[in-house]
Parts: sequence; C-alpha cells; structure tokens
Amino acid sequence: MNGQKNYVIISPVRDEEQYIEKTIRSVVAQTILPIRYVIVNDGSSDKTGSIIDEYARKYPWVSAVHRADRGFRNSAGGEVDAFYEGYKTLNGAAWDFIVKLDGDLSFDPGYFEQCISNFDAEENLGIGGGDIYNLEHDKLELEHDPQFHVRGAAKMYSRECWEALKGMYAINGWDTLDEVKANMLGWKTRTFTNLKIVQHRPTGRAVGSWKNAVKNGVGGYTAGYHPLYMVLKCLKRLFLKPYVVESAGLMYGFLKGYLTRMPQVDDKNLIRYLRRQQLNKLLLRPTIWK
Repeated sequence: MNGQKNYVIISPVRDEEQYIEKTIRSVVAQTILPIRYVIVNDGSSDKTGSIIDEYARKYPWVSAVHRADRGFRNSAGGEVDAFYEGYKTLNGAAWDFIVKLDGDLSFDPGYFEQCISNFDAEENLGIGGGDIYNLEHDKLELEHDPQFHVRGAAKMYSRECWEALKGMYAINGWDTLDEVKANMLGWKTRTFTNLKIVQHRPTGRAVGSWKNAVKNGVGGYTAGYHPLYMVLKCLKRLFLKPYVVESAGLMYGFLKGYLTRMPQVDDKNLIRYLRRQQLNKLLLRPTIWK
C-alpha cells in the first residue's frame, strides 16, 4: 500500500438484514480498503448471518464470526463482548487504526482515506469518526453531541491510543468513558465534521425510545456521571422530542443504578476526572464537555 497506514474494522451486528449490505458495500467501495473486516453476527435470528457469509466468500479480507443467540439484546456490554469476539481473530495483524463500526450505516468511498488524513494532520489525536446523520422520512438530520464525543456507531482509534486505553469497558456508557479516559491520558478525541455517516436506523430505534433512554440513564450511572449534571441534563431534555419520555427514562435509569447498586466503572481517578469536567461545564469553565 506504498507506506499507507493500515486499518481494520470490526462490526458487531444483530438482526441487521435490512441494512447490513449498505454497510458492507460502503466498506467494499472504499478508496483505501481495510486489511481485515471482521463482522460478528451476535446471535441474529434473521438473515444477517447468511448475508455476512456471502460477502466473506467473495472477499478474502472479509470474515464472519457467528455467536449463539442469547435470546435478547444485551445493552450492558453485549456489543463490546461481541466486538472482542472479532478482535480475537485479528491474530496480531499489523494495523495502525482499529474501527468499531455498526451494521446500519453508509458513507462515501473516501471516508476512511479522509479519516486517516485527519489523524495524520492532528498531533495526539487518538479517537475520531464522522458526524452521524439519521435518515428520517427521506431527510438527513444531524445528531448533535459534545465536540469531544465520537459516536460509538463509527469509532476509529489510533493503535497507540487503543493500547494506552487498554481497550473498551464492557458496560453501558463505554463509548463516552473511552473518550474521557483518552483525554485524561493526554489524547485528543473529536468528531470529523467534514465527514458524513448516514445511520439508516435512528439511535435507539431497535429497542424503542423509552428503553433507549433508560439504557442511557444506566450508562450515566455506571460511567460515574455527576448527579447534578445528570439532573440538569434531564431537565433540559424535557423540552426536546420525544417530550418527557427521554427525560424520564434517563432519570429512571440513573436512579435504578443507585437503587440496585449496579457496579460502576472500576477507576476512581477516571470518575473524578469525568465529574470535574462536567462541573466545569456547569460553571462555564474550560472543559472537554463542550
């Protein structure tokens, strides 16, 4: 590849027969192809597995991993567990970047080439990925997030940052904790606003608005969010669609964590850093939480 940096992709997917080909075709069309594309079928009950197998037979750098059906979507780390099933198959591949990619996305052929260019252009950039646009009624709507946050749907890590992080936490809120920890360790994380990713099934659609909000509330608890920050976040969400539902679900999930004494991330320094950043935002001080 003439000195070009290499990347690998791992896609944990479940019941994605309606969208998975859009994602695979987007990868296959890239101007710079990954050296490995591992798609982990996490116990799908539809045709997802057979679609993956078809492309694995066609392209030698695409491989399929099939997991048994556990009978339900495991939001408390199931996605990360499936990711690591794929990770184990890399067998020491010489990659410079690793990508966690959902199975309901599409993007332009130059997406990963531009991602690599963005990493090359910015010193200490450890995690990056494109802006997520939901396709709703034939219209694209941008999902707004803090500047440091790269959506878990399409996340690219430099190898040095990945190794410093020691990978992902297998808990709700993993895709915020990794960025907070990266910043704590001196890395930069950001969304590439010059790159667009189309998400064909809007966030939370697989489980519904209420369950998704509860999941995010639990994620806030397990990640160690400051209670004051969470309360104000829920108050703000009262005025956003779906009105009341998301706000109530977030608070219910957050309180459920306390009442049932769920385990939080086992890193007190990380929780202290995260809460300090959240308080800085509330006090209008410099923070990663912009």
